[in-house]
Amino acid sequence: MADLLYLSNPEVVGLAGMADFVDAVRSAYRDFGDEGRLGDEDKLFRDSPEGMLMYYGAILPAEGVAGAFVYWTGFGGGEGWFLTVLADAATGEPVAMVDSPGINPYKTGATGGVGVDALARPDATELGLIGTGTQAAYQLLAADQVRDLDAVRAFSPTRANREAFARRMDGRFGADVTAVDSARAAVRGADIVITATTATEPVVDAADVEPGTHVTAMGQSHPDRREVGPDLVERALYVPDTRERAFDSSGELQGAIEAGAVDETAVHPGVGGVLAGTAPGRTDPEQVTLFDMGGNGIETVAGANMVAERARERGRGTTLSLTPQSEGFESL
Repeated sequence: MADLLYLSNPEVVGLAGMADFVDAVRSAYRDFGDEGRLGDEDKLFRDSPEGMLMYYGAILPAEGVAGAFVYWTGFGGGEGWFLTVLADAATGEPVAMVDSPGINPYKTGATGGVGVDALARPDATELGLIGTGTQAAYQLLAADQVRDLDAVRAFSPTRANREAFARRMDGRFGADVTAVDSARAAVRGADIVITATTATEPVVDAADVEPGTHVTAMGQSHPDRREVGPDLVERALYVPDTRERAFDSSGELQGAIEAGAVDETAVHPGVGGVLAGTAPGRTDPEQVTLFDMGGNGIETVAGANMVAERARERGRGTTLSLTPQSEGFESL
């Protein structure tokens, strides 16, 4: 038998803030290198009752952990459920099982923050935000961790939603957060642009993106959906979270390849290479950069592992027993 730490969501809350997640995710991407392994995201759908099961995983040798993430929703109920399981990457021993709804928006926001930190100009102070849902809020919090923001302009199609978002977020940090009436008003003059939408077609006009701007596209991870068009992918230094994920599920990259805007053999290896110094990042203050993120096992496993380590230090969680194969298989 082996011990496994189980963490419920209430036990996870308060263990780490956005800065801690940004640090953990940055280290995991930087150290992923040739030894890390990433499992493709798979989704299974059922029509009646309607439901979806999604899962992926990663092995992070430099962080000493391997793990798998599972999310399911529907199947006759109205809820979604998040679960992350971790193992020691050196021994295979089980480490933790984490109830993960409280981690999910932080690790996703942190990935966006890592992209902003790696690619945006150091003096970036104005941010344009397209989308005003939960993920947009966490993207904003993460961006504020890595840049000294003065002004945020937020747009989403429903006026009441964007104005409520601006009121809610305006007092959270030093920047003034205001609602604007169009995507163009949010994008023009911004040093950083973040898209966090459910759109299927581009929400940013490349003509509105000024020289020196950094853009993060994070709202879609589907080969047939895109938040920015081929013209912006062609114009910018395009950097995905990972090259593998981008070829698998990035509508931004797929659309640009189909339009002949980019050569698939020349796609950037990913933000981890920028962090490790093995791939190019921003080389000029006037350069436009584009970070394409879609969610994968690197940030999920790294974030859950950081939380599990802190829980152990503070004596949180419940110890469960897990039976190894050698004991569980019955001899015949």
